[in-house]
Amino acid sequence: MLYVMYTFMTGLVVGSVVVASNPSPYFGALGLVVVSGMGCGILVGHGAPFLSLVLFLIYLGGMLVVFAYSAALAAEPYPETLGSRVVLVNAGGYLVAILGAAGLVWGGWFGGLWFTSDEAAEFCLTRADMGGVALMYSSGGGMLVLGGGVLLLALFVVLEVCRGMSRGTLRAV
Repeated sequence: MLYVMYTFMTGLVVGSVVVASNPSPYFGALGLVVVSGMGCGILVGHGAPFLSLVLFLIYLGGMLVVFAYSAALAAEPYPETLGSRVVLVNAGGYLVAILGAAGLVWGGWFGGLWFTSDEAAEFCLTRADMGGVALMYSSGGGMLVLGGGVLLLALFVVLEVCRGMSRGTLRAV
């Protein structure tokens, strides 16, 4: 399990570097999918499979559709790829910064974070994330509606940003 968690964390860092260093939205969407999948894998490893599933479905079902739509409107004839010199220099700079920050805080402070929430108590009758599910459905209805409203507002903002000066969103690309 330790190697699986290391793989998830490495994928999370690599996906974040791909998102941050790439000027093309096409490969940025690939990095976002990798970051979302690896982050949800880390949550599953720590004992929160329902939260991971909800996060993955909401993120990929909502915001990635908006991102893909805005990437389709920003059609570039020759996008920067993951192997181009500019992207590799940016990615190298980000990786050096991440390794430098990891070297500063390296010292064993993270050792307690490897156990799952189910291993915290000896005789636990319910899973740790099931209490959060009940609370989300009982008291979290307002927050769910607020989250849906925020996603709708984000959709309108992205459509307005992609519209341009006098062109509509339905233009010939």
